[in-house]
Amino acid sequence: MNILVTGGAGFIGRWVVKQLLGKHHHVTVLDDLSNGRKSNLDEFKNNPFLRKFVEGDIKDEHLLKDLFEKGDFSICYHLGASINVQDSIDDPYTTFYNDVVGTFQVLEQCRKNDVKMVFMSSCMVYDRCTDINGITERHPTKPASPYAASKIAAENMALSYFYSYDLPVVVVRPFNTYGPFQKTGGEGGVVAIFIQNKLKGKTLNIYGDGTQTRDLLYVEDCANFVVQAGFSENVNGEVVNAGLGRDISINELAKVIGTDEKEIKHVKHIHPQSEIQKLLCNYEKATNLLNWKPKVNLEEGIKRTEQWIKEGHLN
Repeated sequence: MNILVTGGAGFIGRWVVKQLLGKHHHVTVLDDLSNGRKSNLDEFKNNPFLRKFVEGDIKDEHLLKDLFEKGDFSICYHLGASINVQDSIDDPYTTFYNDVVGTFQVLEQCRKNDVKMVFMSSCMVYDRCTDINGITERHPTKPASPYAASKIAAENMALSYFYSYDLPVVVVRPFNTYGPFQKTGGEGGVVAIFIQNKLKGKTLNIYGDGTQTRDLLYVEDCANFVVQAGFSENVNGEVVNAGLGRDISINELAKVIGTDEKEIKHVKHIHPQSEIQKLLCNYEKATNLLNWKPKVNLEEGIKRTEQWIKEGHLN
């Protein structure tokens, strides 16, 4: 198949690209490099199935029109987005236009060219977990930040195209994804940041009291889930979670990664109003519809990530 991956030079995007190329699909990558890096795709630059890399903006209607008309795509994995909660609080305008307007522009081209869309949402759309069995797709959402609100809006826009135009669309909500190629500075990369700081002998800073929990999903498991969603008709018109099904507090995570508890420090939270106290995924729907389960446990995933950083991939 001919496949488009927006945000394909990003952390999760490059793993989606890797898996698609491994299945011998012809892949086009669109990325404005605001979050991604072209070097993330260096491994594939001589791969004959990588059709091309296009540096461009998902809000550029003319660029998208040309890309879709020439691309003959069967699937669009739409991962291109603003991804930082704090950035969305500081600059809601940019997040809204990238995540809502940008998604609309991509959807329009999918509609006009009959291309299935896999829309990458986030577990950050959810309210805190109150069920011991974890958060299902029916759990309440909560727009606790402009980022979460933009994702919820874009999800609804995407699903409206399924209902209005019978366009095959699936909304995927991966939980907190980590692993090689994640940036070690900035939000969302708590595992990578902790590992790098430990290796450099720096303090592991924890926002707030550290009792907040996260369900940490290894990036290759995440990419496998995202890719599978594109090839299954079972999930068309659906919202589907993916996670490890196990949560861990940030305090515990720091102890698992760190070697000296004296190097762990609590600091003032940068956005306590948008903190989700407990995140725990119930991925039963993904198992039922896609036969998907995570394969990499947390300890193994941390080990692989630390090895990757030790090999000199500090960023």
